[in-house]
Amino acid sequence: MQAASEQAGERAYRLIRADILSGVLAPGRKLKLDRLRDLYGAGISTLREALSRLAAERLILAEGQRGFEVAPFSATDLRELAGLRRLLEGHALEHAFRAGDVEWEARIVAVHHKLSQMEDKLRGGDDGAIEPWRRFDSQFHQTLISACGSRTLMATHAAVFDRYLRYQNLALGFRGDIAMREHQALRDCALRRDAAAARKVLAEHILGGVEHALASGAL
Repeated sequence: MQAASEQAGERAYRLIRADILSGVLAPGRKLKLDRLRDLYGAGISTLREALSRLAAERLILAEGQRGFEVAPFSATDLRELAGLRRLLEGHALEHAFRAGDVEWEARIVAVHHKLSQMEDKLRGGDDGAIEPWRRFDSQFHQTLISACGSRTLMATHAAVFDRYLRYQNLALGFRGDIAMREHQALRDCALRRDAAAARKVLAEHILGGVEHALASGAL
């Protein structure tokens, strides 16, 4: 019974988390436990546990007796996440560029190829490429730092990146040729192990995303 309960809790956590990151559960939405029970097929106590985990990740706000709410969007929060991402990812890049081997390089080239294919489709007006583009964009940035040698750094970066990803899914969008050039530049920097140049491109890449989101009016 305990194993089944743990599986149900993990399933509810993962499903709710995915719906928050994708925007199915919109920023600021009140999360009524009775409604969530119908949506996710989990008991009230299981849902409370899942929501508490998500509150610890700052994807949900716990409002005491008033219940739970999906964390709202704000320009301040986006800027803070962008700054954290730049700091963590830039630091991890330096370690990864020193330690990465040929297999690491091959993974970067492979995932960048997939990402560039989706970028070409989006540039051509194929809106059906948006979901795989988001997935490959995330994989590309994670692969760049995957040789850093620190599980703690990777886990911390992943937590920040997921919160940033929620903004990307709902407000940032695809920035066209400029984003493609930045991704290509990051790939090339990795292959020639130029960490200083990569950090500069990364900073421009992240700042450009923030400015794009703010200019869009989505926040």
